[in-house]
Amino acid sequence: MNKKIPQRQCVGCGKMGSKKEMMRVLKTPEGPITLDKTGKKNGRGAYLCIDCECLNKAIRNKGLERSLKMSIPVAVYETLKEEFKQDAE
Repeated sequence: MNKKIPQRQCVGCGKMGSKKEMMRVLKTPEGPITLDKTGKKNGRGAYLCIDCECLNKAIRNKGLERSLKMSIPVAVYETLKEEFKQDAE
């Protein structure tokens, strides 16, 4: 019997994909918003394709803010962009 692979939706482009194909943006209970490379940390998560364009779309359409249920400062977006660039390489 085949095991079902859970699908996640990108908050930028809306494309569905498996957890391994996506990058998880995490809001931890302590407050900071970071990238969760393991996908296992505690907190509220939102998924993005591993593509800077999807991050930009999520910023424009406020997809991350809706998913994380909070407003996100510009400085946090800048940090996420830097982390995204490092992971894309």
